Amino acid sequence: MLSPLILVGPTGAGKTAAALALAERLPLEIISVDSALIYRAMDIGSAKPTAAERAAVPHHLIDIRDPLESYSAAQFVADAQRCVAEVQARGRLPLLVGGTMLYVKALREGLSDMPPSRPELRAQLDAEAAARGWPALHAELAAGDPVTAARLHPTDSQRIQRALEVLRGTGRPLSDWHARAVRSAGVDWPLISIETEDRAWLHQRLDARFDAMLAAGFLDEMRALRARGDLHLELPSMRCVGYRQAWEALDEADPPNLRTLRERAQAATRQLAKRQITWLRSMPTRIRLEAKDARPEALATQLLDYIQ
Repeated sequence: MLSPLILVGPTGAGKTAAALALAERLPLEIISVDSALIYRAMDIGSAKPTAAERAAVPHHLIDIRDPLESYSAAQFVADAQRCVAEVQARGRLPLLVGGTMLYVKALREGLSDMPPSRPELRAQLDAEAAARGWPALHAELAAGDPVTAARLHPTDSQRIQRALEVLRGTGRPLSDWHARAVRSAGVDWPLISIETEDRAWLHQRLDARFDAMLAAGFLDEMRALRARGDLHLELPSMRCVGYRQAWEALDEADPPNLRTLRERAQAATRQLAKRQITWLRSMPTRIRLEAKDARPEALATQLLDYIQ
């Protein structure tokens, strides 16, 4: 039975291309570790594998949620472990590929026994945020859970919402839950990272990729999502990098100022890559492959050498 392999790295480093090149040499199936790829109708802005790529190599955990729905790290762990078992049963290599480091951490280190999500509280908090703003809710959190509030930016809506949801729903601060939680067992599957210290090289790739998304019709994709009428900026799907900036740009004007949109989206994407690299540096057991100037075939050869 082939052991699962986790392939990670910052956005734009070449993970997907390397995985597809490896699939030409090994019988494998790809399990996505990406919090944007789970959403249907969000294809261009998430750099989702094309229909042809997905036809050539089986992919899992893509297009499994509507953009109106949420998806947690706990749900990912359960789904990923199920997919791994199914792929192994077919005698193929489960290759987990992506850059959502929270998912990777939950999978490898286990999950805390935390209170479940409460949709009614989340809806209430969304309404309050629309009226008062997230900084006001952050101030409320600081009064009830100063430990958690101290590590969150006043506009970090997703984490402020979760912390207040726990505080209001259980009467206990999130920091207290973390301190007392019992973690489930994690996995010890090998972790390989495609990354580079050359930020200029990575930034150039990210900038070029966003321009390619615009040329491929990203704004039309965004317009179609907005036209549904049931989506809004506080949903996790619409907070994905690129989508938030496109939504805001279309709020300002349609057609939007492309120069301003590029600057905002590229800055947000660079910040995402920076956070991913920070996560990776906290994982000293990872096997690091150099991304810069490496062709997918060369990266696939290095991956194959490791597997063999």
